[in-house]
Amino acid sequence: MPETYIHNGPLVIGAGLAGLSVALYTAPLKTLVLAPVALGVACSSAWAQGGIAAALSDQDTPEAHARDTLDAGAGIVDPLAAKTLTDMGRHVVEHLSDLGAPFDRNTDGSFVLNREAAHGLARVARVGGDLAGKAILAAVAEAARNAPHIEIWEQAFATGLIMSIDGAVIGAVVSFEGKTLHVYAPVTVMASGGLGGLYAVTTNPPNLRGDGMAMAALAGAVIADPEFVQFHPTALNVGLHPAPLATEALRGEGATLIDKDGIRFVLEDHEDGELAPRDIVARAVHKANVTGRGAFLDATVAIGAHFPAEFPTVFASCQSVGIDPRTEPMPVAPAAHYHMGGISTDIHGRSSLKGLYAVGECASTGVHGANRLASNSLLEAAAFGERVGLECAQTLSDAPFTPDTATAVIPALPPTLPPENLQALRDAISHYAGVVRDETGLKTLLNQIEDLENQYTGSLALINARLIALSALRRKESRGSHYRSDFPQLSDTPLRTFTTWAQCRPKLPEPQLEII
Repeated sequence: MPETYIHNGPLVIGAGLAGLSVALYTAPLKTLVLAPVALGVACSSAWAQGGIAAALSDQDTPEAHARDTLDAGAGIVDPLAAKTLTDMGRHVVEHLSDLGAPFDRNTDGSFVLNREAAHGLARVARVGGDLAGKAILAAVAEAARNAPHIEIWEQAFATGLIMSIDGAVIGAVVSFEGKTLHVYAPVTVMASGGLGGLYAVTTNPPNLRGDGMAMAALAGAVIADPEFVQFHPTALNVGLHPAPLATEALRGEGATLIDKDGIRFVLEDHEDGELAPRDIVARAVHKANVTGRGAFLDATVAIGAHFPAEFPTVFASCQSVGIDPRTEPMPVAPAAHYHMGGISTDIHGRSSLKGLYAVGECASTGVHGANRLASNSLLEAAAFGERVGLECAQTLSDAPFTPDTATAVIPALPPTLPPENLQALRDAISHYAGVVRDETGLKTLLNQIEDLENQYTGSLALINARLIALSALRRKESRGSHYRSDFPQLSDTPLRTFTTWAQCRPKLPEPQLEII
């Protein structure tokens, strides 16, 4: 029988930069953090290479950063969310630096800044060239370990949200130390990361398949913009899974994208070439590969002999497959990289369900719109993590939490797709809901999803797959990262997607719920 555990403070599901940022700001409330793997391992925050975007130079302003964010988001960025994010930029970077994140500095103490795609100027603070995510998360994790108000359960993961009889989220079903626990808490913060692992080719940890979004959808939360998946244009095309990332900072330093004949093909699609918005560059790389021209990132002139010192992570990835980026171009292809959609929230992280907050990549604040501006993701995780943590600290009382466990609605354990079915799903999503989509392909994908749903009703992976595919089918235009070859034009009315599982679910038996 599952055990009951009542926690008198925030329950944070996920231990990347977003989840740990929440926890650091909830003091003095006792905060329980669920880390599905060892702290700092196999989460997207730790794998982020480029850096963290913020207005840090005398030539820059938060307003300019917000304008670039709005422009990159292709018409559907929430202006308040963008302003909130960019106004916090300098504060967030300085706070992370105070925690011990060793940002690269100039001799005068100022931050070394890179320029990345769709930014009007250099504003991306970096660590060791391409080690930003790993170094930042290490500093935040150390602070969390030493914070007396934070308790961390490693190798613990949630499988579903516990609901009160009146529809509020009051905790989660948790697998920990070989046991199933019903963990009750006055607020639950979903910080479970993205869903890149749903795609066959991704730069993300493959275990991240959007479970948090699916759990929230099953509980009835509003889901925003699930069709918008950003594909990084320059993953190393060397047959490795996950695909090693060749950071955008390389292009910011002058590396060029060329075909097998040395032609800079992105210039054929956009005057900014390699520094055009990511969706444009990703489609250009995709087209070059499928038409046989090939796509290669050439850093031999821009970086050359300095590669090992300036970009050690990328250099090591290249060396592991026999490529020397100092002297030869790197073969590249787009890979699923970041999800702009997720659990719909306001700028305080509040979802549509009482008791449920969401932050980081599993949330959709509207700040990224249809196309995330490069290196805004680490900033969003830390900035909105701080906001959610403070919100919890200010709104929760010290009164004992006494949930009505007798009438709590407990979700059934979701079925797990067998490896061969999961791989088939990942291949299908990549093929039909990838860089380029159309009606025929999306309907084919939905048919394949439904075949699996008949066998594995309630699978979290299938719930997310359906949300993506159906929302992509319903959006009959091309906007940002969502490109429909049968509807290549931008519609006159920029609208976000807001949907629920009730509006998307198939006509299949529902997962069983039990009242205890």
